[in-house]
Amino acid sequence: MTRKTVGYVELVWTCPRCSTKNPGPQKFCNGCGGPQPDNVQFEQAAQEKLLTDAGAISRAKAGPDIHCPYCGARNPAGVKFCGSCGGNLAEGLARQKGRVLGAFRSGPAPKVKCPACGTENAADAGRCSNCGSPLPGTSREAASAPATAPARRLPVPLLAVGGACLLLGALALYLLTGKRDTVEAAVTSVHWERTIAIEALRPVEHEDWRDQVPSQATPGACHEEVRDTQDSQAPNSVEVCGTPYTVDLGNGQAEIVTDCYYEIYDDKCSYTLNEWTAIDRLVVSGDALDPIWPSDSNLAAGERPGERGESYEVVLTADGKAYTYSPDSETEFFSFAPASRWLLGINALGGILTIEPAP
Repeated sequence: MTRKTVGYVELVWTCPRCSTKNPGPQKFCNGCGGPQPDNVQFEQAAQEKLLTDAGAISRAKAGPDIHCPYCGARNPAGVKFCGSCGGNLAEGLARQKGRVLGAFRSGPAPKVKCPACGTENAADAGRCSNCGSPLPGTSREAASAPATAPARRLPVPLLAVGGACLLLGALALYLLTGKRDTVEAAVTSVHWERTIAIEALRPVEHEDWRDQVPSQATPGACHEEVRDTQDSQAPNSVEVCGTPYTVDLGNGQAEIVTDCYYEIYDDKCSYTLNEWTAIDRLVVSGDALDPIWPSDSNLAAGERPGERGESYEVVLTADGKAYTYSPDSETEFFSFAPASRWLLGINALGGILTIEPAP
């Protein structure tokens, strides 16, 4: 994705001494006159307005401020000596930059009600205009501040349901795979079935990008779809941008940015091709150890034999109870001669887990 600049805004900082909210670029508190400490974090204003003054925008682009290593005074980026004490700023500490503060607050901000006297105050006010009491942060600030989402705690009923599902799953696994008994059984019947698909050329509809449609196909209707995405503009592309968000520049101001990419559109077209398609099948079956394939010698003109399929089934009986087994191949099927005896490993549901010739 490409990060694009929407504009620049002014941040605020809260004085740790008197809780007054101050404009981000301001070095001293409006409430108590104290200097801005170097560990104070800049915050989003309750309502952010894009800067239009060229000088303010230039200062925003200059980079993070530097706190003097001798007196702690805040100095703008690019200054070599402290404006307060004259100290060399080569070893000064640059403020943190690049912190994402939250989504861009372009809409009107709700007023803050004083918990002490009930007076409504401006959203950015740190203290009540009527009684001077500290004001809580707005709910909007709490909602948009970047934070790790807390782990969701499942309600007790959901936990109970989840536990029951685990128990049922474990029980089903045990019933299906847990060996419960070994019985000796005799083969009482066998059955087999073999099939051959009958294929003929038929028109089959497909859909693909225009440049992937086979030349011999019969074209159909086309419509535009997103085929790819990329960071740069391309022919027949549409720019898609996400929600703008606020990035701290470390100087009391912030850059409003949005992440963008381009969706590349192309024609998706339907088309038809004549393809060999199964239209019917030949079937033959029997109840002895003599499987054969259906004859495909009498197919009509324009038809051909297609995919072959085969299935085998053996019924074994022990103490009057029948068990069904499906051999994987013709070779295995041939080993189940009538009346031959086998040892069966049976699960709790009566299914065959293992099978081997009886001694």
